[in-house]
Amino acid sequence: MKIAQLSPLWESVPPQLYGGTERIVSYLTEELVRQGHEVTLFASGDSKTAAELKACCSRALRLHESGLVNRDAPMILMQELALGATSGQYDVIHSHLDFLSFPMSRRAHAPVVTTLHGRLDLPELQPIFNEYSEMPVISISNAQRKPLPQANWAGTVYHGIPKDLYTMHERPGSYLAFLGRISPEKCPDHAIEVAKRVGIPLRIAAKVDPADQAYFKKNIERLLDHPLIEYVGEINDAEKNDFLGEAAALLCPYDWPEPFGLVLIEAMACGTPVLAYRQGSIPEIIDHGVTGYICGSIGEMAQAVSGLSLIDRSRCREIFEERFTVERMVKDYLAIYEHMAAATHRPRLVPHARTSGHVRAGTALTLAPQTDVA
Repeated sequence: MKIAQLSPLWESVPPQLYGGTERIVSYLTEELVRQGHEVTLFASGDSKTAAELKACCSRALRLHESGLVNRDAPMILMQELALGATSGQYDVIHSHLDFLSFPMSRRAHAPVVTTLHGRLDLPELQPIFNEYSEMPVISISNAQRKPLPQANWAGTVYHGIPKDLYTMHERPGSYLAFLGRISPEKCPDHAIEVAKRVGIPLRIAAKVDPADQAYFKKNIERLLDHPLIEYVGEINDAEKNDFLGEAAALLCPYDWPEPFGLVLIEAMACGTPVLAYRQGSIPEIIDHGVTGYICGSIGEMAQAVSGLSLIDRSRCREIFEERFTVERMVKDYLAIYEHMAAATHRPRLVPHARTSGHVRAGTALTLAPQTDVA
């Protein structure tokens, strides 16, 4: 198939440090190329890929040091280049820009499908998805869908990562780990409290976005001044292998409807169990008592630490290989791509969201209800 992948420009593909969406775009793109598909990746110029790279800015916007003022300009250019492509240039266009690509997707010659990577429970999203109700979208967990039952769901596809990216660590380490972002919804303060209650060191590998600097300064920085707590900052993939693999457990005390949580399956790939709150997709990813423990409070999470010896680390790795590899993710996406490409070639009319007229399928493709492929 001829496939276009549209990545956010905030991070490179793959990201140098933190960046969940761009990491998934990279895994998906490289595996599609490996399987023989003709893939064009629209991303920042410092991205590395075996696909054809269409660079829409020289460097990832978060790390851009040249004084770029208007960061919307490269995003608009990327959408014009991809979604304005001529008929037949792509069999399917896969956007990872959430709803930002919806307006231009309405005039695309190829079918466009969008994976929604973020939270969908925000009230301001309701009118957007009411307006663009014909746009095919993919969820990354079934829980993510719940706030938007009216959306045109094409399927649920769980994230997957390469099997050889992380290695199995048979023996648990002597510390707990927190990996991701320092932000209110990730609750690093809860992880710190758990470590203090059980008397086990906690290592925190996380970035602090500009929007979260005030939260970090006010709520977290003072908590790091404790003999059990070590803050190591952002780390890359190579560093994550040992950081996660040598931990006794990964702590995910999230206080938000987690759409997926890539770090959960990264830990499982290392054989490391996960302790997480029952939020969003967590019960879909973590098998309670098998790959970790699903908790309801700081107290429950602290109690669960004592049960880590009952978790079989090799079974964590086995479940990762069964459910969360890049090969399985690509298989699921290809099923949706092929369904959409086939539907585009069937002559039929679908209603446009705003007018009483009609547009041809392929410009605004409406999918029949489909069983989740996750």
